[in-house]
Amino acid sequence: MRILLVATAFNGLCQRLHRELNLSDHLVSVETFRNDEHLIESVTLFSPDIILCPYLKERIPTCIWEKYLCLIVHPGIAGDRGPSSLDWAVSRDVSHWGVTLIQAAEQMDAGDIWGTAGFPMREGSKASIYRREVTRCAVKLVMETVKKIQSGGFRPTPLNYDDPDILGTEMPLMRQQERRIDWNGDTTADIVRKISLSDSFPGVLDHFLQEPVYLYGAKAADRQMPAGKPGDIVSCANGALCLATVDGAVWIRIARRKYGPDNCRIKLPAAQVLSSVLETGGKKPGSLKIDNDAFNDIRSMEYKGVGYLYFDFYNGAMNTDQCRRLQKALRNLKRRPVSVIVLMGGEDFWSNGINLNSIEAAGNQAQYAWDNINAMNDLVREIIDSPRHLMIAAVRCNAGAGGAIMPLACDSVILRDGVVLNPHYGLMGLYGSEYWTYLLPRRVGEGQAEVIMRECMPMLAREALMSGIADDLFDEDWSTYHDSLQRYAEDLAARPKSIKAFLKEKRSRMKADGKIRHLEQYRKEELKHMYESFFDMNSDFHIQRHRFVHKLPSPAPHCRLAIHRPQETGEWNWVSGKEQVLQAG
Repeated sequence: MRILLVATAFNGLCQRLHRELNLSDHLVSVETFRNDEHLIESVTLFSPDIILCPYLKERIPTCIWEKYLCLIVHPGIAGDRGPSSLDWAVSRDVSHWGVTLIQAAEQMDAGDIWGTAGFPMREGSKASIYRREVTRCAVKLVMETVKKIQSGGFRPTPLNYDDPDILGTEMPLMRQQERRIDWNGDTTADIVRKISLSDSFPGVLDHFLQEPVYLYGAKAADRQMPAGKPGDIVSCANGALCLATVDGAVWIRIARRKYGPDNCRIKLPAAQVLSSVLETGGKKPGSLKIDNDAFNDIRSMEYKGVGYLYFDFYNGAMNTDQCRRLQKALRNLKRRPVSVIVLMGGEDFWSNGINLNSIEAAGNQAQYAWDNINAMNDLVREIIDSPRHLMIAAVRCNAGAGGAIMPLACDSVILRDGVVLNPHYGLMGLYGSEYWTYLLPRRVGEGQAEVIMRECMPMLAREALMSGIADDLFDEDWSTYHDSLQRYAEDLAARPKSIKAFLKEKRSRMKADGKIRHLEQYRKEELKHMYESFFDMNSDFHIQRHRFVHKLPSPAPHCRLAIHRPQETGEWNWVSGKEQVLQAG
């Protein structure tokens, strides 16, 4: 079938559906919504059988949905309507939620229902639930519905609130007054919930020293913190701020100023935002109590000869300090009595490489970017230089750029089914580093590595396994994946003779590789390209990064995705999961 995928932004769900549909031999083209006229043009050019909208905030023009079957993925149970579906679900602490596939109609979310799927709610942020449970259900629902449409005979169900199976209702847009924190009345749990239901958009509007600031990434303090009045900042740790509450304390990882210069009104570590607020007011940051042991986004554990290293960075972005702390944590774990080390990544992303927001906010953007990529490279080198440990990358969540290359430094890469990788840098105007010119070709070959970097296409876990980027694929279910991973790692650790033989062969292979070309030569040549991009302030990197960080629209369509649009140059496009060369014009 010809499927036009229309979205406000090409987010994780869109990327996964794009690849899933392509692998099922559908002809899929993608269009980012700009305006009605642009969308009408896209539909005219492509003539789709179905228009699928996995993530769309705008209305589809009447002239389109009256003529074409338009299916909207709504993150709510059947009958649920409104733009704040997940926000209200987290707010009400519901035990069960779902995803519904709705046909576009005159009224938003009121069209015929093509299918619905449910899942048990867990404690977590809105963004986290969307990335895991909603995405999994949405993909299953869309793929099943497309099959029904192909086979014919299936008819959708009109929305009827008299039907006892329709449990949802219409809810209004949730505004800041419903999210507002009452520091003198709300408990720690209340505050965490309000910030969680607002993550990662729009955040909870609060104040630092009378300055309006949005808060993100809340976590209850799990130990006794210094006393203070509710709302007072009582401690600081690894970029996060701890605020007193009526019954304890809460950590705030990320904040964003409402006003100020452009490069200050982006998400940054909360402590950094507080410092900028003070400096704007002509004051120096006060002497906050710093207790880096009280809150850490990096933690490790050991069990049956296996060391597990978790690094849960907000949105997977790794700033210079985080890269250095993670390298130190890995080095310390290597000193422990473990033979197998598993890199676990975060709860929502494995890693997305260097931190573009931190670079954007830096006084010297070029220098910060240079320091950040070098710290990232040092970390990857630390993973490679593990002659006495069997290293496993447990890629549980999506990864991109250098964060998708980093797992390749390990001896084994174990993906969770459904994960999407973007192991390329070109969309950000970068050549890339993290030793990719060594790590990627040794897994997929020089030719395929060149294609991956040139195409800049998302890659589904199954595709990564087939290409050789990954070594195994475990079940998508979160608990099942971790059970399988634990058995896998413990089984390896329980066979010391096998590990000893493997490590001996590993050292020999590294020695042989070094004779062909030393690791530092790969790094030096990669960084030559990166230096040129970082220190030329008119480079594509600075332009694309600024657009990305500030969520500005791209001036041209993504030709690699919009296969219905004429290409300015001959380039690779994906059609039915295969590569075709499209001639210019």
